[in-house]
Amino acid sequence: MALRAQFEQHIEVHKYPWPAVWGTAFLAVLVRAFLPVYFPNAALLELPLLVTLYFALSRRNPGAGLLLGMGIGLLQDSVSPVPIGYYGIAKTLVGYAGSSIGGRLDVDHPISRFLMTFAFFHFHQGVLVLIKRVLLAEPEAMFSTRLLLASLVNAGIAVALFPLLDKLRKAS
Repeated sequence: MALRAQFEQHIEVHKYPWPAVWGTAFLAVLVRAFLPVYFPNAALLELPLLVTLYFALSRRNPGAGLLLGMGIGLLQDSVSPVPIGYYGIAKTLVGYAGSSIGGRLDVDHPISRFLMTFAFFHFHQGVLVLIKRVLLAEPEAMFSTRLLLASLVNAGIAVALFPLLDKLRKAS
């Protein structure tokens, strides 16, 4: 028990200026909404999820992660052709789970960031499939090769994007 308490003491909680957080989220949603119009393969990239996951893992506060995920998800819903709440529900759960896990694990290493993004991408997609099947009563495939490719692309982008987002941290 003492080893666990000692390990948890070394996990940092990072602070970010709120304009940087919401500006990054807004930019991610805009890129997600408009980039696939010009580059169809860009539909694989889920930047709002990456931003939600990054800030949730870094802040390590489940309440803040939940609210951030909800805000980013609803913002994404507002510019997407889906019912309001579709991405809101999924990103709320990702924000909460990410910040809960971020408080227990050191997620600043590139390999852990890759694996966490890969896992959370599948979790996010699983929630979206559940929403489509249960709430919207629409058929939706649970797993596909495109989903696997998208999860690998997003995990790779996260490894490159997260160090850039690290530069937004407030000096402690």
